[in-house]
Amino acid sequence: MVSKSQLLKDDKSKNAHTASEAISGLNRRQFLRQIGISAGAGLLMSQSISQALASNTIELDNTLLTKDDLPTVLMDKSLPSKQAAPETMQVQTSCITPSIETRLFASSNVGGSDERNQLALDRLACAGFKVDNPAITTRQYLRFAGTDSQRASDLQNIATGAIKAPKLLLGVRGGYGAMRLLPMVDWSTLGRIMKERGTILAGFSDVTAIQCALLAKGGMSSLSAPMLYSEFGKIKPDQVSCRQFVQALANPNLAISIRDASLTSQNLPSILTNGEPKTLTGIIWGGNLSVVSALAGSEYLPRIDGGIVFLEDVGEQAYRIERMLYDLYLGGAFKGQQAIVFGALSSTGEDSYDKRYDVATVVRQLHKLTGLPIYSGMSFGHIGQKHSFPLGATCQISPNAIGGYQLTFTDYPTIKTDAIHVEGLWQ
Repeated sequence: MVSKSQLLKDDKSKNAHTASEAISGLNRRQFLRQIGISAGAGLLMSQSISQALASNTIELDNTLLTKDDLPTVLMDKSLPSKQAAPETMQVQTSCITPSIETRLFASSNVGGSDERNQLALDRLACAGFKVDNPAITTRQYLRFAGTDSQRASDLQNIATGAIKAPKLLLGVRGGYGAMRLLPMVDWSTLGRIMKERGTILAGFSDVTAIQCALLAKGGMSSLSAPMLYSEFGKIKPDQVSCRQFVQALANPNLAISIRDASLTSQNLPSILTNGEPKTLTGIIWGGNLSVVSALAGSEYLPRIDGGIVFLEDVGEQAYRIERMLYDLYLGGAFKGQQAIVFGALSSTGEDSYDKRYDVATVVRQLHKLTGLPIYSGMSFGHIGQKHSFPLGATCQISPNAIGGYQLTFTDYPTIKTDAIHVEGLWQ
């Protein structure tokens, strides 16, 4: 008599053989599209769910981790397989024909997994983004996504007119390396061309260097947003982050409401000010604190009269956060500014000398130094459920009736909503 386990094993073997035969005449993407299954589900067709999750963990363990990876690692490792499996094994119900002209730029670290890059590319296509240069995801030189010249050419070729400016320029990944490219790009011409085309450059983390240079020398806005490898290539992309990414791409009057300061520090009020909070309007600029502070004193740090400074970071102890803020303060970056907005300052740990020396202490010290109102808890940074928003755009900050505040943004390029199928970003 044949056992139940043997029948299941035979069944599995038969299905795998059938899938193998079907794929022999088609490449993986063609096959998955023909049978109507997402790339993520396709990955799990040829492996058990536990094997797929295990291989992802191994891949993460053997890859040089960067700041944009940290929350992903913590999240992926904390998910039991039995919980992840039902949501990972999805059937792709619909896609739209990709029509949004999209190019990638890989300014920083190399992606650690070709499969993860491909999964992200498939999702972008399903969501309506037509990527013209997917091959750059395979480039590598040392730890970087190609040589300095190769990485700079992703942007410089648009500045020279060798490549037509797309509607969306999406960063592949953060980490380190973007700063090496700054002298190699004609930011003034690139900014002008992007304005004429209405091009949106999107990314965060190490991409902050690109965004600051583009604003400082090209006068062009960009989007603080998730990136190809970092978000859309996950086994389980964060749906809130994906939805908010599309909101920021498509809504010309984006508004983000903040209730409390907890993403910055549990020990801070949402608004730290000497008087009654009032409505402020100015150009918002900044990004990742480590990168912004490294630009202090250079021509690539924006100098915005009446600006609003935004800062976020991850994995930095309180004293290091304060030292970077002092870099900016001593360099005059806060002079002439109206306010400072902090996003997530996550995974900061405790000070080994005195646990009371925390992020709240650092932010209060900055408030004393600058005299500027400080708004904390903005829902962006190296976290899940982040709200994308434009840098270099006009931002209005208004206090609300419950002790929080709202940011509204205007004067930045957008994409038509009906060209985007948001669910494709996580199918």
